[in-house]
Amino acid sequence: MTVDVVEEPFRTQLTVRLREGQTLLGVDLPGPCTFTSGDGVDVLWMGPDEYLVLAGPGRQAELEAVLRDEGAAAVTDVSAQRNVVRLTGAHAAEVLAHGCSIDLEMSPPGTCVQTLLARTGIVLMVREDGFTILVRQSFSGYFHAWLADASREYVS
Repeated sequence: MTVDVVEEPFRTQLTVRLREGQTLLGVDLPGPCTFTSGDGVDVLWMGPDEYLVLAGPGRQAELEAVLRDEGAAAVTDVSAQRNVVRLTGAHAAEVLAHGCSIDLEMSPPGTCVQTLLARTGIVLMVREDGFTILVRQSFSGYFHAWLADASREYVS
């Protein structure tokens, strides 16, 4: 198989608004259209003062408390808002190219963008070993059907 799709259920997802600061949870803040990782969390740039923190399942309360202690202006648990899917394999970029206008060949690891994939709003993270895709719950069924169809030619 040259394309592998794995859903990562129940990921902690926290939207964080900051007035000032250089780090979140010990991780350097990312610049526009990027994400940074460390200590079991990913911090995604979502806007000039807005970040999305991704972590393992069940860490909402723990991370919310730390973020508030660090001086976050607002922390909102959005864990139920999006499904998290990992797409890896030799043809992962080709599958995404079927429905995404982002030039993935020009997007180095660490890139994070909000875009459309097959007319579905997603957050796309480019990793060394593939892609992480955050898709709204309400579009999850459609997204998985589209992904299965787009992957068909690459699955043996």
